Amino acid sequence: MESDKLRRVEKAAGGVAGALFGAVGLVAKILATIVLIFLTTALLFACIFAFYVKTTLQEDLDISLSDYSLSESSILYYEDANGDWQELVTLSGSENRIWVELDDIPDHLVKALVAIEDRRFYEHKGVDWFRTLAAITTIFSSSDDIFGGSTITQQLIKNLTGNNDVTVKRKLVEIFQALEFEKKYDKDEIITWYLNAVYFGEGSYGIYAAAKTYFDKEPSELSLAESAAIVGIVNLPTYYSPFYSEENNKNRQETVLREMYEQGYINYEEYTSAVNEQLVFARSANEARQQEIYSWYVETVIEDVKADLMEQKGISSEVAEQLLYSGGYRIYTCYDADIQAKVDAVYQNLDALPHAYRTSEQQLQSAIVIMDPYTGEIVALSGGVGEKTANLITNRATQSERPPGSSFKPLSVYAPAIEAGLITQNTLVNDAGADEIQLSGTSWYPNNSDNMNHGIMTIRQAVMSSINTVAAQVLDKLGLDASYSFLENNLGFTTLIEQDRNYPSLALGELTNGATVREMTQAFSTFVNGGIFTESHVYTRVTDSAGSLVLENNIETHVAMRANTAYNVLDMLYGAASGGTGTEANFWSQPVAGKTGTSSNYWNRWFCGTTAYYTAAVWTGYDMPERMYFYGNPAAQIWRSVMSAVHEGLEWRSFPTPSYVGGDTMIFGDLSSPSPSPSEEPTDTGAEETEAPVESVEPVEPVEPVEPTVPAESTEPSGGDDDPGYVFLP
Repeated sequence: MESDKLRRVEKAAGGVAGALFGAVGLVAKILATIVLIFLTTALLFACIFAFYVKTTLQEDLDISLSDYSLSESSILYYEDANGDWQELVTLSGSENRIWVELDDIPDHLVKALVAIEDRRFYEHKGVDWFRTLAAITTIFSSSDDIFGGSTITQQLIKNLTGNNDVTVKRKLVEIFQALEFEKKYDKDEIITWYLNAVYFGEGSYGIYAAAKTYFDKEPSELSLAESAAIVGIVNLPTYYSPFYSEENNKNRQETVLREMYEQGYINYEEYTSAVNEQLVFARSANEARQQEIYSWYVETVIEDVKADLMEQKGISSEVAEQLLYSGGYRIYTCYDADIQAKVDAVYQNLDALPHAYRTSEQQLQSAIVIMDPYTGEIVALSGGVGEKTANLITNRATQSERPPGSSFKPLSVYAPAIEAGLITQNTLVNDAGADEIQLSGTSWYPNNSDNMNHGIMTIRQAVMSSINTVAAQVLDKLGLDASYSFLENNLGFTTLIEQDRNYPSLALGELTNGATVREMTQAFSTFVNGGIFTESHVYTRVTDSAGSLVLENNIETHVAMRANTAYNVLDMLYGAASGGTGTEANFWSQPVAGKTGTSSNYWNRWFCGTTAYYTAAVWTGYDMPERMYFYGNPAAQIWRSVMSAVHEGLEWRSFPTPSYVGGDTMIFGDLSSPSPSPSEEPTDTGAEETEAPVESVEPVEPVEPVEPTVPAESTEPSGGDDDPGYVFLP
C-alpha cells in the first residue's frame, strides 16, 4: 500500500517536474525568439544606418588638413597685354596670423588644454564615448537639444568646417568625421592644428595671436598661470576674455589649474604658485598695425572666392576667409589693368564727375561694372567714387540693390514679349491715358515722363522714347508670372523678391529693393551675345602654392532667348542710344546700344549699355536716397566718359543685324482712327531728362485683384522714368 502511495507521489512529482521543465523550455524558446528578433532588428537597423551614412553623410565625411594650410599668404594675379601673369596684390588678414609648431608651445599649455577640454584625449580614437553617452542622457533627461561631449578632435573639425548646427545629423557627421580624422593624423598633429586654428577671442585666431593680444609675449614665453588663463578663454571667448571681465577670466583660470592638479599634470606647489601669480594683461603692440586698403576689384575677388570655397568645402565664412588670406593660394583674376585705370581716372577724380545744379550735403556716388559679354569676365569695376579708405565697406557695384527704373524694361517686358511672339519692333500700340486704356489685371496705370500721350506708335518708338504706358500694356498681355520667371530663370536675377511680382516693379523697374549693377551688366550682355546668358566672374581658377587646382571657375552659360530676339532688342536699344533717351551715353566711335533708367523721385539714375566689345552698367545716386538735380542723366554721362576711353584705338565693330524686325501691325489699345503706318524713327516725345514728374495720387483697391499691385504699405506710389506717378482707375 505504501509502495503504491510512493509510486503515485513519484509519478506526481515526475509530472510536476515534467511540466516545470516544459514551462522552462517554453520560456526559453520565447526568450530566444525575443533575443533573435532583437538581434535581427538591431542588424537591420545597423544595415539601414550604414546605408544612411554611406548615402546621406558620405560627402560630409571628407575632411583633410591639407585643405587648411594657414601659414602662407595668398597672391592675386592678372594677365598683362603680353599674356604674362603679373602679381596684382598679396593678401594679408586683419590679424597677424603666424603658425606655431608644437615644439614652440609650452608643454603646460598643451596639458592645460587637454585637462579642461578633453581629459581622455590621449586615450580615445576621436570620440569620447563616455562623454557622448552622458550628453545623450542629459538630452533625454532634461529635454535639452544642445549636444555636448565634443572632444578636441571634434572641436577642431567644427572650427575648420564652421558647422555648428544643433541637429542629430550634424552630431553623427561630427562623430564619424572624428573617427576617420584620427586614422589619418596623430595626436600631436591634432593638438598643433587646434591651437593654431581655434578662436581665443578679441579677434585672435591661433595661439600666437592670443599670446600677443593678452600678454604681448611669444607663446613659448607663457607661464603656467598665463597658459591657463588663455586656454580658459576657448570655451566662451567673449565671456572669459580678460578685456571683458578679469574676474570671469580668473575664475576660469583657477578651474583649469584645479583640473590640471586633479588629473596629475601639476603638483600642489605648482598649482598654488600659478593661482597666486599676478597676471598682467596688455593688448598687443601690433593690434593697430596699418593694413593695406584693397581696391574694389580685389575685394570682389575675395568675396567671390570665399563664397566658392564655402560651397565647395562646406565650411563657414570665417574659415573660408582664413584659408583665403593664409592658405597660400594663387588666384588668377580677369582684371584688365588698362581698362581699370580708365575707370579709376573718372571714379577717383571727383572733378571728372557730373556736378549737380542744386548741391547736396552728400557726395554723389556711382558704381560701374564692365564685362566681356562673350566670356563673362568682369574686366574692371568700381564700387564708389573718390579714394577708397577702408576695407570691407559696402561695394555699390556688387552689393547695393537699387531700383533700375526704365533700364529694366528691355529685360522684364520687351525681350520676353518678343520671345513669346506677342510683339515685334513694328507692333502698334496706342499710347493713351487712363481714360482710354484699361489693363486687364489691375486698376494701376502709369503716366509718361512728360505727362503727355502721343497716340499710335511702334514698339521701337516706345523703347527709344521710354514710353511707360506702352511698357505697361505689353506687360499686361505678357503676364506678371512670365516676366518674373524670365528675369529669374533666363537672366540670372537673384535679388528679386515676391513683392516684385507686380505691375510697377516689372513694367517700370520700381523694384522693392532693387538690382545690383553686376546683375544689370550681365543681363544686358545677353543682347549682344546672341541670347546667350553668361554668368559674370572675376577669377578663372585658384591653385595652391604647389600649382594643384583648388577652384576652377568655368564659364557658365545658358540660352536665355533666341538670337533673333536678342538682336531685335539690341537694335531697338541702338536706336535709343542713337536718337532716343540714351544719346548722352553715345561717344560715336563705336555703335552703342543702351537704356537709361530713373527711379521714383529721381533717387536713382542708370545707364546700361553695350558695344560689340564690352557691356557696362552705371548707377548714380546718394547713399541716403534723395532727389538728384542734374542737367541730363549723370549715369549716361559717366558711361560715356569711361567707355569712350576704354574703346580708344579699337577698330569699328558693328552689331549683328536682326534677320526679321516684324512687318505686322498688331494693335494694343483702342483706336479712334485707322492704323497709321509706322514711321521709320520716332520723335523724341518722352525724354527722361526734360520734364518734371506729375504728382501721383493715392492708390485705391483694384477692381479685379487678379495680380498684386503697389504694396499696401506704400504711402506714395513710385513712378517710372523721371517719376511720372501713377493714375488709378476708379
